[in-house]
Amino acid sequence: MEKFEEKYREYQGFFEGELKEYCAKMKYFPKVLTESMRYSLLSGGKRVRPVLLFAALELFGKEYRDEVNLAIALEMVHTYSLIHDDLPAMDNDDFRRGNPSSHKVFGEANAILAGDALLNEAFVLLLQEAGRGEEVRRAAYHLARAAGAEGMVAGQSADLLYEGKDVSGDELDFIYLHKTSKLIAAPVVMAAILAGADETLAEKFGLELGRLFQITDDLLDVKGDSARVGKTLGKDEQEDKATCVKVYGVERCELLADECAAKCLKLLDKFNGEPNFLRGMVDLVRSRDN
Repeated sequence: MEKFEEKYREYQGFFEGELKEYCAKMKYFPKVLTESMRYSLLSGGKRVRPVLLFAALELFGKEYRDEVNLAIALEMVHTYSLIHDDLPAMDNDDFRRGNPSSHKVFGEANAILAGDALLNEAFVLLLQEAGRGEEVRRAAYHLARAAGAEGMVAGQSADLLYEGKDVSGDELDFIYLHKTSKLIAAPVVMAAILAGADETLAEKFGLELGRLFQITDDLLDVKGDSARVGKTLGKDEQEDKATCVKVYGVERCELLADECAAKCLKLLDKFNGEPNFLRGMVDLVRSRDN
């Protein structure tokens, strides 16, 4: 586990340094736009998606430092989704990563615009990188689909649609697949595309890891510590959200999380190379407290 944590810090530290350099160069007018974009991008977090991209690239035999712009684009897409998710019209959360949410600092209108700007900035980066070749273009295309109306946005829409309603297991799976899993799987699939590795296997693993991530997220909302998690807890029940806990109860959710983790590890056994870091990621997601 120590080696995993050391490697995680390596990936995370490299990414943070590159992201800070990128943000330092952002100088948009009005100044509040730049400030609001930087505020959310630099507010910390585990950087799960960039780390997954770097780890998968190394597993597939590629130099991860060569794809930092794709990693930044990934984090921009994720960060825009968090800004919008926290808005009063969505999940109405005053805190994110232990800090006041963007709309609490800059106001709702500026928060919406910061999210819009980050999403578009991500695709500026992706289009710049796409000129390097067909594999990069396909990787960018995959991220666009995972984030849009066939992916995360569809999941967010369904999440709102089913709020306050009884949902089936299949309806919950739709939310999980689109809202969370596709953007967790995207960096692993992108790495496979860039390296010419097995994209189908990469996607199966990524989607299952995303499902595990969302189940543990639902569990944290019930039994987590707000100081550790960095956001308001208990809101899922308060707003009657469609969650694993609501559909199956806490004990069944714990079992489902164990099953997901086991599936992830079984899929990793089929990977070429030594996916030890990704095994560590599975353990981290299953046991996380933030």
